[in-house]
Amino acid sequence: MPTPSRRAFLSGVAASVAALPARAASPMGPRIIEARPGKAVIGPAGETDILGFDGASPGPVLRYKQGEELLVRFVNKLDQPASIHWHGMRGDNAMDGVAPLTQAAVAPGASFDYRRRLTEPGLFCYRPSVYGRTPELMGRGLKGLIVVDEPETLPADHDLLLVLDDWRLDAQGKIAGAFNDPGEARGAGRIGPLLAVNGKAAPATREFAGNSRVRLRLANLANARIMILTFDGVQPFVVAIDSQPCDAFEPVKKSIPVAPGARFEVIFDMPATEGGKARLLLHGQDGAADQELLVAASKGARPEKKGLIYGLPHNPGLPAEIRLNNARKVDLVIDAPAGGAGPGWTINGIATKGYEGAPLFRVPRGTPVTLGYVNKSKVPLAMHVHGHAMRLLHDLDDGWEPYWRNGVIVPAGRTKHVSFIADSPGKWAIHDDILEHEAAGLATWFEAF
Repeated sequence: MPTPSRRAFLSGVAASVAALPARAASPMGPRIIEARPGKAVIGPAGETDILGFDGASPGPVLRYKQGEELLVRFVNKLDQPASIHWHGMRGDNAMDGVAPLTQAAVAPGASFDYRRRLTEPGLFCYRPSVYGRTPELMGRGLKGLIVVDEPETLPADHDLLLVLDDWRLDAQGKIAGAFNDPGEARGAGRIGPLLAVNGKAAPATREFAGNSRVRLRLANLANARIMILTFDGVQPFVVAIDSQPCDAFEPVKKSIPVAPGARFEVIFDMPATEGGKARLLLHGQDGAADQELLVAASKGARPEKKGLIYGLPHNPGLPAEIRLNNARKVDLVIDAPAGGAGPGWTINGIATKGYEGAPLFRVPRGTPVTLGYVNKSKVPLAMHVHGHAMRLLHDLDDGWEPYWRNGVIVPAGRTKHVSFIADSPGKWAIHDDILEHEAAGLATWFEAF
């Protein structure tokens, strides 16, 4: 049954709940996914030239059942190199899709086959990862969701998928601004004023029967915007974070912080009264007003009120505890000094070479690792470790939060510690999920052997 969070949950795009196109797995051979130019009507200015998977942004939802195999032939029909990174999936380093770390980028006109067993259920996303090029590839629309359904799904009347995003368009609907602005790379990253969900401008509207139960799965696939999302009119229960189930809990002040690349699964019951509204709001920052992302209204016959909200079973592939005393401890002192011709991101005082440089560290497979993210810059970071799930350690004691994460928000001038088991061999990326930061040097890697 629901358990409230023991500590304050970590301390800002929005929404149209249009149905996303889905593709089922084919037993006959690889699913073909093309990266190619396309057109989309995102805001009021008309058509926008985009880059998309199968020409759409977001691309088709890839949906599987736990235990099935993902077999995708990626065909690059762009005029620049690309790849597919399976964001949030643990293990299988050769299929992680990070160029040039785990594979060469797929050249224009070429293809690459991705094949991996889907051993864990959850909400994931797929997107390019080509060092130095990812901000433009994603910022022009290359992104999509993957759902791996658990054998026994949680009882719910509705299953909503939301891709949260933002766009920077001019009056004619064209994508505006450069993707290599040094000021944005040193600052908060590329943030667009037009908020969208599932490729359409906010807010979204839906109607559900009163008392009906909604399973809301959302992913922040914007380049840089950190979103503080608040629920109004309903009581939400978080049941999974970054693809990993957790004990169902009520988030503090009905709010959740969603960094770029983060995914949350939330369950709530619609208001019982006719016309009652459940709203998802983007919390306004720096004096800005809150914005409606989703407005769902109760309409029609009211089904019987549901019972308690339960969470999903915990992932048996993750340990109940991490032996911190035996951990390899590594600090990353991160800064972006003001001035200079380049963006200036450094890790431990050294400008990195991204994924072409030497590893930050090497450990035998199975070693516990504790990373300290020391943010000396003036902007928040969203630090992410590929292929692994992490525990966020408490600031003031030796405990950890009761959920697993792929990444952690590190406020300006603050330090956060995470711990994980390096249980998968290979070369694994560590970087900021604010993509302009990554492309400007806030990227490194480690090796498990």
